[in-house]
Amino acid sequence: MTLRSPLTRRAVLRGAVSAASAAVVVPLAACGGGDSGPSLSEGSLLSRFMTHQVRWRMAVPGSGPARGLVVALHGFGSNADMAFDLGLPDFVDQTRTALVSVDGGNGYWHARDDGTDSGSMVREELIPLALGHARLPEGMPVTLLGWSMGGFGALLIASDLGPHRVRKVVAVSAALWLHGSQTPAAAYDGEEDFDQHTVFRRTTRLHSMPVRLDCGTSDPFVAANRQLAERLPNAVHHFTTGSHDFAYWHSRAADQLRWTAGA
Repeated sequence: MTLRSPLTRRAVLRGAVSAASAAVVVPLAACGGGDSGPSLSEGSLLSRFMTHQVRWRMAVPGSGPARGLVVALHGFGSNADMAFDLGLPDFVDQTRTALVSVDGGNGYWHARDDGTDSGSMVREELIPLALGHARLPEGMPVTLLGWSMGGFGALLIASDLGPHRVRKVVAVSAALWLHGSQTPAAAYDGEEDFDQHTVFRRTTRLHSMPVRLDCGTSDPFVAANRQLAERLPNAVHHFTTGSHDFAYWHSRAADQLRWTAGA
């Protein structure tokens, strides 16, 4: 077991930006709205949990007030554009659901030894920002949706927030491992970090939430996703033809957004 100093680099970095964190939003662009489709906006977030400003993107229904918020978490090597490239804004108006995404880096949506904590950034900064931007009530339960690394992140962040803050969870091709020894170095800071954050030790926290698991049958993570489905007997799951790729994720997007908007 690795012992960590009480004064970590993360704590130093948080202290360095704490005074600046109050000014969290710098609007960059806006377009659309009304009958022409959803209102699109983009901005930056000066987060006390990250080492640099992070970019966010939003799509808000132009057809009427938003009824809910989907927080979209990208996969490894991607960014806030992933949800938009997959076409999710195309379904914002028909589902009356606002959509927000953010540049979360490659830290697997949890606190890391490099001083970043993209999970806390989402929970404590992005969600309140997006609810306000969509004119939704403060503290309203949100839906978490993600692909690959983001699928894991959606499950992890939901387990941290709890059922009073989470409406639904959609994990698509979630990057899941059963043992810390199986994971790439980028995913966790050793086996202790894995043990703390693996969703297989958080299933009791997820039992009371509506969870949907989608994974292609040719996906390298399908076996672990099937095991998670067995441990979440109330979860909706779809293991259908497909791989760990853009084509599969795009093919599932419309049905997933409709599911998030359902009762």
